[in-house]
Formats: sequence, structure tokens, C-alpha cells
Amino acid sequence: MNLMIIRPLEKEDFNAVIKLGCKVHGAGYIDDKELSEIYLKGIKNGINPHFVAYKNNELVGFRLTYAAGQWQLDRWCTSKKWPTSPDDVCYFKCNTVAEEARGEGLGGKLLDASIQAVKQQGAKAGVSHLWKQSPNNAAVKYFTKAGGELIKEHPNRWNWEFNPDYDCALCRGECQCTACEMILVF
Repeated sequence: MNLMIIRPLEKEDFNAVIKLGCKVHGAGYIDDKELSEIYLKGIKNGINPHFVAYKNNELVGFRLTYAAGQWQLDRWCTSKKWPTSPDDVCYFKCNTVAEEARGEGLGGKLLDASIQAVKQQGAKAGVSHLWKQSPNNAAVKYFTKAGGELIKEHPNRWNWEFNPDYDCALCRGECQCTACEMILVF
């Protein structure tokens, strides 16, 4: 039996999230300190927008999301092109699905769960920087399918100049991947 459970992320999930994140995205992708900070940036009005997916008691996916008004815009945020105030926009930080669980719509299900939570928090939209070079460009495809619109492409978003501890799983060295800044209005 392939029992899939999607539920809010809890601190006891952190080790499994770190392990899966680094396996899928590359060494140094996330650590306990960063995950703890992300977790706190998501909680608003007692509502948790982070979700995990377990299949047969094994973590196969997770979604990390910052609450609107609880994250800092950076140089890769083209907020002047967003259709709503940045104060009303959450940030979809990371969506990760294990290779063996891809193609089952899990990324979309995790996104849907997060959207419901951030809407309860008061967000009106969500922005993300999606990995254009993800397998079969799945990241951009699922976000587009959910209604996301491309704002701008940002080449070298995860380059060592900006993320010196990250070793991209695709580039295996200095990352040359492109981030697609996309927004999803609720």
C-alpha cells in the first residue's frame, strides 16, 4: 500500500527535510539553522504554511513558505511588476520532491496546501524563484499550471558569489542555473 500523507511541517521533520533538500538540490542547500529561520518566517497568526509529504513513512516532499510581511525582498525581486503590494505577498521559498515521487502531482498538492494556509494568514499573492533547470523544467511547469505568471528570469541566481556554501546538484560547482521569478495571485 502506498499511503501518502501531507501535513504541516514540525520540528521533528527537520533532519529529514535537510537530508532530502541536500540530496535533491545539492550539498549545502539547507542546514538546521537556516531551516529554523525559515520555519519562523512562515508562522503567522498561529498558522503554519510549511508542509511535508510522507509516503510509507518516508519523507518524499516538502514545501517551505514565508508569510507575507515576514520576509525581506532582495535584488531578485522585481516587485514593481507585481500586481499587488509586496506587503501582501508571501514567498514560496522551496518545493522539493524526491525523484521516486515525481510525476504524481505532489509539487502541486504541496503548493495547494501552502496557498490555503497563507490565504488564512491574509496573503493575496505568492512569489517564488523557480529553478528553470529542474528536471524537465518541472518547477516552472507546475507553478504555471497553478496559475503562476513569469515576472522575470534571473541568470546565475544561485551562483557562488551569492551563495558560497551551495553546490548545485546540476552544475556540480559554480552554479549557472536560472531562476524564474513568478507570481501567483490568489
